[in-house]
Amino acid sequence: MQTLKRRAVKASLLASLMAPLFAFAQTKWDLASAYPISNPHTVTLQQFAKDLDTATAGKLKVTVHPNGSLVKAPEIKRAMVSGQIAMGEVIMSILENENAIFGLDSVPFLASSFGQAERLWNAQRPAVEKILDAQGIKLLYAVPWPPQGMFAKKPVNEVADLKGLKWRAYNPTTQRIAKEYGAQPVTIQASELSQALATGVVEAFMTSAATGVDSKVWEGGVNRFYTVDAWLPKNMVIVSKSAFNQLDAATQAAIVKTAKETEVKGWNRMKGYTNDTIETLKKNGVEVAAPSQSFSQEMIRFGVGSLKDWLAKTGADGQAIIDTYNAKK
Repeated sequence: MQTLKRRAVKASLLASLMAPLFAFAQTKWDLASAYPISNPHTVTLQQFAKDLDTATAGKLKVTVHPNGSLVKAPEIKRAMVSGQIAMGEVIMSILENENAIFGLDSVPFLASSFGQAERLWNAQRPAVEKILDAQGIKLLYAVPWPPQGMFAKKPVNEVADLKGLKWRAYNPTTQRIAKEYGAQPVTIQASELSQALATGVVEAFMTSAATGVDSKVWEGGVNRFYTVDAWLPKNMVIVSKSAFNQLDAATQAAIVKTAKETEVKGWNRMKGYTNDTIETLKKNGVEVAAPSQSFSQEMIRFGVGSLKDWLAKTGADGQAIIDTYNAKK
């Protein structure tokens, strides 16, 4: 009997000594991103990782891997589904061929300002969450890029001027623009753009001033930026549900709360950064100008057709999103 008591005491003592170790067990996640460390999206990710460390009292450590250093942009979501990484940042429109719902924020001139983009995201988000959830992925937050303009190595006054140009395509919408106006589409991700410009692989492209600054387009012979303000694509930060569900309830709640706060910070950061990038382009010799009336009108026409095509693909689900968006104008 005395031996049993001594064993019970030892077991109790051992449990009390081990308890702090279990209480402070740490989870480490890798977060893959496709953009340079100086990009505002990456800055927001780094702050998110730091805030998660604080919010979970050190129980969750997230390491951000920028510039496609861990996983290339087109493979990030797939790497999460296969369990290679727990978290990732993906530009939503790159997934449009998987499900047309993802491509809504790249319909030209549907939402061409931050205010419109925010309303569109509020209308679109439930559908995006539902799609991702069925794939084993949880949406945490999304932050837009600045309005998309057009960079070119030579003047583009009419859409006819795009004919034959080597056109960088990063999503289905930019592919369709090339097809519509006779440009030569070349699939180039942001991390590869500088080299593509320097080697003459790309001559013109639609993107934000932010990407232009990241890529130092002036070093690649690009000397024009047209403020088309065609759309504001969004990057979404997502997490594997399998990894998320392994965490305790308190840590899960801290992640959700921190993500919500980060989304607000990210939108505000990008609004401020938009004007900064325009000024950086000018300082480096890039001419910044509004597109011609003819070019804008043709892009608006293209946008109307794009929305009709999108609605045809998405049916009642897509119409419900558009109805919600329009009702909040």
